[in-house]
Amino acid sequence: MNKFDFRYRKNLGLLLAFLLLVTMLFVVSGFLARNMTVNFVETEFNNRKVEVFDESIKPFNEFFSTKIPEVSYFQGYIDSTQASGLSSSVLRKFPFVDKIVFFDIIFTNRDSLTKGVKFNNLVISSKASYDYYLNKDNRLISERQNIDEYRSYSDEFNNMVLKLVGYLDRVTDSIRITDNEIYKVFYSVQPGKITYMNIPRISDLVAYKAMMGDENLPKSTYEQDMFVFSIDPRKIRIVNKYPSLYEDIYIKPIVDQGVIESEPYLSTELPLPGALSDYKLQFDTSQEYIQKEVNKRFFPVIGALSVLYLIMLSIGYLIYRNVMINNKLYQLQYDFINNLTHEFKTPVSVIKIAGNNIKSAESLSVKEREMYGRILDQEADKLNSLMNKLLSFAQIENKSMKFNGEYIDLKEFCERVFDAFKLKYADLKLNYSIKVHHELYADPVLLNSVFQNLIDNAYKYSPIDRKVLQVEVQQNKKNFVIIFKDQGIGIDKKEFNSIFKKFYRVKNQFNQQGSIGLGLAFCKEIAEFMGGEIKVESQLGIGTIFTLTFPLDVKKV
Repeated sequence: MNKFDFRYRKNLGLLLAFLLLVTMLFVVSGFLARNMTVNFVETEFNNRKVEVFDESIKPFNEFFSTKIPEVSYFQGYIDSTQASGLSSSVLRKFPFVDKIVFFDIIFTNRDSLTKGVKFNNLVISSKASYDYYLNKDNRLISERQNIDEYRSYSDEFNNMVLKLVGYLDRVTDSIRITDNEIYKVFYSVQPGKITYMNIPRISDLVAYKAMMGDENLPKSTYEQDMFVFSIDPRKIRIVNKYPSLYEDIYIKPIVDQGVIESEPYLSTELPLPGALSDYKLQFDTSQEYIQKEVNKRFFPVIGALSVLYLIMLSIGYLIYRNVMINNKLYQLQYDFINNLTHEFKTPVSVIKIAGNNIKSAESLSVKEREMYGRILDQEADKLNSLMNKLLSFAQIENKSMKFNGEYIDLKEFCERVFDAFKLKYADLKLNYSIKVHHELYADPVLLNSVFQNLIDNAYKYSPIDRKVLQVEVQQNKKNFVIIFKDQGIGIDKKEFNSIFKKFYRVKNQFNQQGSIGLGLAFCKEIAEFMGGEIKVESQLGIGTIFTLTFPLDVKKV
């Protein structure tokens, strides 16, 4: 029959295959992540331009929809001085407005007025017109137009007059001018120019219509204002919201006759609207510039992939390490079972011997019966204590133990425990001091187990001539403090971090009879389970101090 080897076997080939696969996945993932990052940045380059566009022409939109309609607030009664003030504020606030022409217009049915445009009985004429602009010193220049300059703007004047006269046919007393009609009748938008006539009152429009159709009406005159704003799109301030994407943003003519020295790596454009329509917003970026943004976004991705790669390598190492230390785990399990068996074997052997002696004896004296009864009782207590300790430890680790807390009178509790130990260890000099004002909220059974372990250790690890234990129970503003101070053999400082670990055994002449190393670990788990902590101080050959600290229950206080 073939024999099977059930030991863990090392398979270095499988481990190397795993490492190779993980490395290949890392390289491929890095390559794909790089390409995806490049595509994402290029997509953003094309998509984010709309936000830059909106932010850059926001002042123009404000000028068009908010500032220009302010002209209508004056109801046609703007003189040259008011026009000068209005133009100054516009020219200074909106640098893309290059020049403003102001027309002071009259609507009349007087026959004596020969200059202007006549529609039946209605004559529309410009009394005067002025140019406003800023010189190199940023000073406002105001000039009245001569006849030649007036003629250069006669098309704008005639166009606005024709639109208004055409609109008069639809005017009634109950008409309401819609926003759409405002933009069609009182605005004229051409590349580089915006013409605006102030919006008359409905009553004025009705009067214009009447004057145009009825020659018998009394002679009257109405005033209107018209502005022509010359726009230079190149003076619009560009707001680059994404400097990491766009290296250069500028405004250029739609039809650009310039010679391009070199094509940019990425380029896109957006046409400008309305009076800016002869120009477009151009976005250019070189390869070196956009590469910085790609790297900026790619580095966190490759960093995350590197972390995952290292995690996978760590997992591979841990798997290999687990195989390598498996034999040590088997050895630890064997030592635990061996020590546990020895702990059970000693009291079981004593019980068996005592039982055999009782069984084989023809008669027992009172002394012998008391002796065997005491032996059986002591050894049974050892077994019971060991089993309870193992069970409690397992329950705490599995979080299945319930905390049966109650308020404990420490003076009464300590005296009861210490009286029992004075009977158990007649040669132990146990002194105690209790100075508390309140009751401790804890599980009395678990607290008793901690006391038993610490007192047992103090007795077990003390020479015959120094079996002394001083216990002090104190209370401060926040905690109860319980101090166990013995004069035993002491503990090396190197072992302070280990003595509270499970199955750890201090090697000395007092610990050669077998121990599973659960005593102090049990004390630590119990103390922390009840919300406290345990600390140790010790000097070799002088003694050890264990300090228990439990919180003061403020609800009780």
